[in-house]
Amino acid sequence: MMGVMDGDHRMDLETASLGSYQAKSKTFSSLKNKPFWLVQTALRLDRRFYYLFALLTVFSLLYIGSRSSPIILFVFVICTGSLLYAIYLASWVLAKDEGPPEMSEISDAIRDGAEGFFRTQYGSISRMAGVLAFIILGIYMFRKSTPEQDAAGLEKSTLAFITVLSFLLGALCSGIAGYIGMWVSVRANVRVSSAARRSAREALLVAVRAGGFSALIVVGMTVMGVAVLFASFYVLLDVDTVDNMKMTELPLLLVGYGFGASFVALFAQLGGGIYTKAADVGADLVGKVEQGIPEDDPRNPAVIADLVGDNVGDCAARGADLFESIAAEIISAMILGGTMAKRCKLEDPSGFILFPLVVHSFDLVVSAIGIASIKGTRDPSSKSILEDPMAILQKGYSVTLFLAVLAFGGSTRWLLYTEQAPSAWFHFALCGLVGIITAYCFVWISQYYTDYKYDPVRQVALSSTTGHGTNIIAGVGLGLESTALPVLVISVSIVTAYWLGKTSGLQDSKGLPTGGLFGTAVATMGMLSTAGYVLTMDMFGPIADNAGGIVEMSQQPESVREITDLLDAVGNTTKATTKGFAIGSAALASFLLFSAYMDEVSSFSGVPFTTVDIAIPEVFVGGLLGSMLIYLFSAWACAAVGRTAQEVVSEVRRQFAERPGIMTYQEKPDYARCVSIVASASLREMIKPGALAVISPIAIGIIFRLVGQATDQPLLGAKAVAGMLMFATVSGILMALFLNTAGGAWDNAKKYIESGAYGGKGSEAHKAAVTGDTVGDPFKDTAGPSLHVLIKMLATITLVMAPLFLDN
Repeated sequence: MMGVMDGDHRMDLETASLGSYQAKSKTFSSLKNKPFWLVQTALRLDRRFYYLFALLTVFSLLYIGSRSSPIILFVFVICTGSLLYAIYLASWVLAKDEGPPEMSEISDAIRDGAEGFFRTQYGSISRMAGVLAFIILGIYMFRKSTPEQDAAGLEKSTLAFITVLSFLLGALCSGIAGYIGMWVSVRANVRVSSAARRSAREALLVAVRAGGFSALIVVGMTVMGVAVLFASFYVLLDVDTVDNMKMTELPLLLVGYGFGASFVALFAQLGGGIYTKAADVGADLVGKVEQGIPEDDPRNPAVIADLVGDNVGDCAARGADLFESIAAEIISAMILGGTMAKRCKLEDPSGFILFPLVVHSFDLVVSAIGIASIKGTRDPSSKSILEDPMAILQKGYSVTLFLAVLAFGGSTRWLLYTEQAPSAWFHFALCGLVGIITAYCFVWISQYYTDYKYDPVRQVALSSTTGHGTNIIAGVGLGLESTALPVLVISVSIVTAYWLGKTSGLQDSKGLPTGGLFGTAVATMGMLSTAGYVLTMDMFGPIADNAGGIVEMSQQPESVREITDLLDAVGNTTKATTKGFAIGSAALASFLLFSAYMDEVSSFSGVPFTTVDIAIPEVFVGGLLGSMLIYLFSAWACAAVGRTAQEVVSEVRRQFAERPGIMTYQEKPDYARCVSIVASASLREMIKPGALAVISPIAIGIIFRLVGQATDQPLLGAKAVAGMLMFATVSGILMALFLNTAGGAWDNAKKYIESGAYGGKGSEAHKAAVTGDTVGDPFKDTAGPSLHVLIKMLATITLVMAPLFLDN
């Protein structure tokens, strides 16, 4: 049966969805989950308790901020303000109606499925994090200390507990970031669907503001978490007092925070990606290709699992992903800033160390203004979108970029001005401008290769007219080609920023220029200086996708579906562009983390470690193992989606065969069965690739350390790990670019055909495009996004485990 339904079928559907409300409630009741016990307890508490808790928290922040630095106090104030604005956005979105009962029933099923999986998945992740925390504690109890830490009288037990506390806090905050992303998406989707019945612009505005709430909370929590840790350690350890640790050494104590965030983000992205794409592939292959029914048709048993997957894979995982990206960048930049300040013997190093926190505080301000710049139309009854939704989002991004340039320039003058090099702040401001331009280039390049308004995607759609094979070939070719421009942009950015930093006038005690690496750090900060708005655009995508699914399942008029289809297509592009942005930021952040790793090894060993010689066989082998890790990880992630999708396909086929009344609306599909299959399989399948990523760098470092001891090659373990990081970063960036862009292009080629090109829905070209989209699903939503988490986690885990790779 094709996608167009006759009048009898539509009447049957209306009877099933509107006239049999109780039966429908019974259908979805099997998907419902009781709220987590912690949530139940929180809901029972009196509101006055929360007011008291908030008041105590504010006073505590003001106290530790005043005891540490006025800059920290400024950061706390900005983060608090952004939290209040985010609460306003949430209240605005939640005040919107949920539409008719059939819409809210479907939304409730999606919400219950997403929250149930989240609770189970993060329960598994928390247990693994707890085990790893004990391992870290054991390692740090017997690890080496830096000379500065020994001089400050810090005991190994103190350092061990500090690192474990940082790790657990980073893991907890990353989990909360993921939950926030999912919490808002499962409540905003139905409100976008309802708004689409009235006005296209209102639907767009609801989706943007819902995404903005999540983005501001995630970015604000990242900055607040690092600032609270820094200020707390500053106060508790009496930093910068006689015979105690200096501020320049303090950022090294924060590395556990970045590792905890990366650890949770990797497993969240893996598990969520496997879930969403296995359900999507299963639903498309049987529903669209074999049965010829529309996407998100209520007759498809896998459709609820697919919609749940959009929330746990795209929203929850992306929130955790961006959280760890910003955390890793802040901590690595703080380490490099402290190292440079120490080498230059700056009287007040606080500006160079705390600069990343201020940059991301201004990110909250400019992103909030960018979100607020997107407003409703003057005619709320207008059904049509008078201008391209992507153009509306781009205008907001342009406002954010312009303000980010001004804020970045002011931040560098405020914090990076020093009498030793009066013009250094201007050089670093230019480094930030390089980063901002790089971010814009990445967004534009990703949009060019994934938006069906441009030729590359249209060529993939054209190739679908000659069959499934030519569609696959065209998509693979486009993905491979799409790696060229981003790599050129990254290369120019790194070299330019390094040169600007090196010529800033800052010199070490020997008179050598020493600002190059910090220049690249500032460029990375510039690239992430609009992260709040970029995450808003990313969250827009799955919210719009879910809204379209709710409209289809509740059988709203075609005019409503046209609005959500357009928003969904724009959402596909924004998701692809933000993935490109994430890869670019991961590339620059990984370069910073690599430099921070070399600085840390130098601090622990007391031996300068500034170069990595790949002519040393063991170092070259470490590099090969790093590249191999990327390919093996990608293979296991894609294979996990394939195996899980096979189970879904078999189940959907079984239901169609054994219950023929499903196709005539006389029987209801068993949605809960598909949700259960995907949830259990994704939790099982995420373990192997995740364990590979965690264990590999530790094993390589320890093995080559033992080889170095046997062959009298000091630092061989650290050097081999450095080689692994270099090769894994390069391979991971290229592979992630290929996977993300090819997958996004295949998806939008399908959308382009569904808009009416080359025969439209149900044509042979459409079937070929669905095959390409199916291949691209694990590329763009499982393996690809997991890779840019992986390359940062490899760097953070080596920062934490560096003492293991050194001779005692």
